[in-house]
Amino acid sequence: MAHEQIEAPDNTAVRTALWRAMHLQIDPPPHLVEDEIGLQLAAPGDKWRARPDMDPQATSGFRAAIIARARFIEDLIAEQADRGVTQYVILGAGLDTFAQRKPELASRLQIFEVDQPGTQAFKRHRLVELGYGIPDWLHLVPVDFEAGASWPEQLSTAGFDPGRPAVIVSTGVTMYLTKDTTAATLRRIAGLAPGSTLAMTFLLPTELVDAADRPGLRASEEGARASGTPFVSFYTPKEMLALAREAGFRGSRHVSGAALAKRYFADRTDGLRPSSGEDLLLAPT
Repeated sequence: MAHEQIEAPDNTAVRTALWRAMHLQIDPPPHLVEDEIGLQLAAPGDKWRARPDMDPQATSGFRAAIIARARFIEDLIAEQADRGVTQYVILGAGLDTFAQRKPELASRLQIFEVDQPGTQAFKRHRLVELGYGIPDWLHLVPVDFEAGASWPEQLSTAGFDPGRPAVIVSTGVTMYLTKDTTAATLRRIAGLAPGSTLAMTFLLPTELVDAADRPGLRASEEGARASGTPFVSFYTPKEMLALAREAGFRGSRHVSGAALAKRYFADRTDGLRPSSGEDLLLAPT
């Protein structure tokens, strides 16, 4: 299949990959995540760092928030793998590169990357083209959400075993979904095997965002709307915990962006800090 015939991934997937690469290229060490493979996959051209959304200063808070959540997820995966969990599901995987960057850890798992068919076709093509290939423990699972396809059914078809524990991750997705859709997703995941863990990000309402970060949030909303993927759902931590409880989770907890900042940025001297506005739900079954 010619490269020109393959649909490119959405803007959000590309932007996230480029911010991870920017962290390695312009922020001083220590680097929370070392990832330029996503940049290779995206192939944005030589002038990508001149894009307005790559401005080193204006978007530093967003860049830091992206790498903070990525590092948190990777720490969670390593911890759960050491406990014997062998399945890892990424909902809305985009251009995630964990499997390529951490092959020793990744090869201990069955990894299922779920996303739209166009994004999956693009990624499959680029992985092969760049020489990474698709190892037998990496499963790219195309699901046409717009056509109402069932991601749990597609996962099972790809080899996922709902009777065995798994880590399920959904980052940067809930803001694009209705609250009913997110509630349904939570119910599905809550029914997985005991010992499973969900990590899901969510956007806070404007009034809970630090005043200094509100203009950036508004700009993100406007950009998402202009690109045809508007933000439709925001949650207070209390609301998200209630959704998880109603779905059947017990012992869920809220992980704030401030907690990630303290965990990963407290000792930095370069002023890099994540913007507020995106928090995490951590929910064991």
